[in-house]
Amino acid sequence: MTSPARVLVVDDSPTMRGLITAILNSDPDVDVVGQAGDAMEARAAIKQLNPDVVTLDIEMPNMNGLEFLEKIMTLRPMPVIMVSTMTHRGAEATLAALEIGAFDCVGKPVPGDSHPFGDLADKVKAAARSLHRYGDAPKPALAPSPAAPAADFRVGRKIVAIGSSTGGVEALITVLQKFPRNCPPTVITQHMPPTFTKSFAERLNRICAPVVEEATDGARLEIGKIYLAPGGDRHLQVANVSAPCCRLVERPPVNGHRPSVDVLFDSVAELAGRNAVGVILTGMGRDGAAGLLKMRHAGARTVGQNERTCVVYGMPRVAQELGAVEQQLPLGSIGEEILKLTAARREGIE
Repeated sequence: MTSPARVLVVDDSPTMRGLITAILNSDPDVDVVGQAGDAMEARAAIKQLNPDVVTLDIEMPNMNGLEFLEKIMTLRPMPVIMVSTMTHRGAEATLAALEIGAFDCVGKPVPGDSHPFGDLADKVKAAARSLHRYGDAPKPALAPSPAAPAADFRVGRKIVAIGSSTGGVEALITVLQKFPRNCPPTVITQHMPPTFTKSFAERLNRICAPVVEEATDGARLEIGKIYLAPGGDRHLQVANVSAPCCRLVERPPVNGHRPSVDVLFDSVAELAGRNAVGVILTGMGRDGAAGLLKMRHAGARTVGQNERTCVVYGMPRVAQELGAVEQQLPLGSIGEEILKLTAARREGIE
């Protein structure tokens, strides 16, 4: 990207618009070209200014951000970053927005927040680089229908570990809806704010065949269960006390993230070795690439999402370059491949 990312800031609060604008304009590679206070103003500004990226408040008068986002994705698909309150209600709305096709989300700052909007500028720049994806965007769907899981799947003795970031909500839904009720024990780290992970786990549990829950310290890894790392101040690992289980550990951020995919993958490599499958999905940065390499060196099978189907080909690209990825696949094929790699027949125990 040679020219600055051109951004339209949409929020009904003049104060919030000013704060977002100031933060974004402090980055020389970002240029806020306009502001709008509601959907009608935003619609006119998009037509006039043709921005690369829109930041969009969820709670607005007249037409809320979800309704407006759906219109954008239907009529003029483009990268949109949602700005949400860090509440359960805000999290539910943000997850719906990510399923509709929003590029990513950021939480509104809270009192005492020393770094409001954190990596918003980096997300905007990544969104601008992804403009090519929006030429043939699919029609939005708030509630995707689960695929019919294989009825004859016989689970083996492997653990599945998945890491994802930007674009991960759509990607994980696509992968996990292929899993049958008796799926292999699966642990996931998705970069997401704390309030959002609980809502996301609940959402996945409603639309997927296995049980999906936010991981808790000491939870035993069981067939038919998927464990999502809680956002916040701890990393998710796996350990073997009396049986394989989840461990939530307090450690500094790794690769700028907590929870970190690398921390999860490292622990799976040490615990399970060849009895594991590692999967790295769409996301900014490099988190998970080194851990996936460690898993592969320990004998695990490893899969990376291919560039064409990634929202951001960052984490999978670095993993591929390091030699951590055994095979790259389009997103729609990854769920089935995981089942092939974890089925009992592949372990000779039919």
